[in-house]
Amino acid sequence: MITAKINTGFHEEEELRDMMSELIGKDVPDDFCLFPPIYADFGKNITIGKGVFINSGCCFQDQGGIIIGDGCFIGHQVVFATIDHGLEPDHRHDNYVSPIKLGSNVWVGSHATILRGVTVGDNAAIAAGALVNRDVPANTVVGGVPAKVLKHIG
Repeated sequence: MITAKINTGFHEEEELRDMMSELIGKDVPDDFCLFPPIYADFGKNITIGKGVFINSGCCFQDQGGIIIGDGCFIGHQVVFATIDHGLEPDHRHDNYVSPIKLGSNVWVGSHATILRGVTVGDNAAIAAGALVNRDVPANTVVGGVPAKVLKHIG
């Protein structure tokens, strides 16, 4: 598996970009930066914009699709969860899948979790440790569990 290669040993930036391109099945921009390790369920449903930085330990449950816009910064151990299950006991084994979309210049703090179906607007910031279960407006800072708007920026 390509994530095992990415996560083993030291790799130059260009080599990491090549391996990430292999994982997602499309080219990543020349200015993409990754600090391994990285974890992905599938990989082919991830799209990465220009100028994206992904810090170590991030988890991409990507069956629903994950779009990361230009200029996004992703902190340590962020979780992107595009699948969840039914709440009712009779539906616990049912999978519900929806994409996660980050606009441009989004900053996601360490240990944040973003759940299925969430769209994060341009220039938004997600505080460390936040649980994002609904859309985030552009130009806002959100934080908490569940995340709520803390302030407007820009």
